[in-house]
Amino acid sequence: MKKKKIMFPFVLLIALSMLLAACGGGSDEGNGGDGGDGGDTPDFMSLVTGGTGGTYYPLGGAFAEIITDATDIQTNAEVSGASAENMNTIRDGNAEIAFSQTDIASYAKNGEQMFEGEAVENVSAIGTLYPETIQIVTTAGAGIESVEDLAGKKVSIGAPGSGTALNAEQILEVHDMTLEDIEKQDLSFDESTAGIQDGTIDAAFVTAGTPTGAVEGLSATEDIVIVPIEQDKIDALIEAYPFYIQDEVPSGTYKLSEAVPTVAVQAMLVVSNDLSEDVVYDVTKAIFENLDKVAHDKGKLISAENAVNGVGIEIHPGAQKYYDEQGIEAE
Repeated sequence: MKKKKIMFPFVLLIALSMLLAACGGGSDEGNGGDGGDGGDTPDFMSLVTGGTGGTYYPLGGAFAEIITDATDIQTNAEVSGASAENMNTIRDGNAEIAFSQTDIASYAKNGEQMFEGEAVENVSAIGTLYPETIQIVTTAGAGIESVEDLAGKKVSIGAPGSGTALNAEQILEVHDMTLEDIEKQDLSFDESTAGIQDGTIDAAFVTAGTPTGAVEGLSATEDIVIVPIEQDKIDALIEAYPFYIQDEVPSGTYKLSEAVPTVAVQAMLVVSNDLSEDVVYDVTKAIFENLDKVAHDKGKLISAENAVNGVGIEIHPGAQKYYDEQGIEAE
């Protein structure tokens, strides 16, 4: 009996030591965590894209497959309402990676425009992808050859609250104009080109990758003119709003006889700051080193070398680590 009293504390001590060791060992595995500050690797990530008829969704599907294969983190591409909705989804913790336009990401981060009072503070950039060109569309018969010529004209600036509407306002601003100087119309791209065709409007701002379907359709029946933006105004715009980049509508697009200088915002990938540096590094490396697996035409425009240009918000440390290793710097 006395022997049993001696052994019981000894056995209890061994059991307690084993329990503590098991708990301690689990903290080093980093498997199945939430990707937060502890550096854990998540089991699953959500990549929010756009509508099924747009570019973000098929690209997102390709990226999700690449990430899953390269990192063993199951990543799913999800349909969404695109840029503004995606930024809110990141803010609310309901996705880890998202597509956005650079200007919308900047507004979200700074709590401006449609995000006033509701800044998205927990987001950083992976990098930019390809340009979404600002096209000021009109026809030869309208007699509009410069931005200043839009004064007094009926001009569509895109749907109410859209990124295109803000692009239009900012371009007018650097030309010392405001929306009061035009007869503003708030029309979708399809409505805009239909209005140009039937003569109810004179011109339209269109922010989209070129060639844009609605404008291409218009070019089948009309002599399309893309209004140029002069170099000094491009420089002023980029200085005031660093999410813009210089761009052009190439010769041959919409049957244009020569390239037309303009500006673009860019499609970009953003990421939740809850993901660790290691995870974002792996994601960034996976995407940019497997672009040959992206079948979409826009994949040809994507490169790590261009990803740090015109970002507009800070780059996540994990993505920056990859760019530093590659010797890539912003131009």
